[in-house]
Amino acid sequence: MKALCIGAAFPIVLSVQAAPLEPSLAKGWQAEVAAAECAFAASMAQRDFAAFEQRVSEQAIFFGAADPLLGKSAVLAGWKTYFEAQLAPFSWAPDEVVVSPDGSLAHSSGLVRDPKGGLLMRFNSVWRQESPGVWRVVVDRASPLTAADRSAASKPSATGC
Repeated sequence: MKALCIGAAFPIVLSVQAAPLEPSLAKGWQAEVAAAECAFAASMAQRDFAAFEQRVSEQAIFFGAADPLLGKSAVLAGWKTYFEAQLAPFSWAPDEVVVSPDGSLAHSSGLVRDPKGGLLMRFNSVWRQESPGVWRVVVDRASPLTAADRSAASKPSATGC
């Protein structure tokens, strides 16, 4: 609640509430983020660094083995080596996408695999809708596999690419 005073004697109280999220909007945003994540993963598989670059936000933070890569230019410099070999060193696909009620942010997560299909880790990415329908990765971080990840790995993904 915010109070706005007009004159000395007449405070006006403004109440700001989020409108309930329309299910079709939520499903649309979820589909957009899943498609953006799949295009991001396809950029690695297709060895298309320019397509990868288009999906990274200027304010990106990517966590890795060393210090975090801060900003788009650092992320691109750090990931360029992953695109140099003829074959991709890993692949990924989302198995979960959750979008904030206002459609400004989303979280995607899924399994990362080696070139032979073996499990490596789970990725977690935060996406921001930077303009209508344009989603870019803001935060990317991997986490170790859980027992649930290992048992679910043989099942088809509901969201995957």
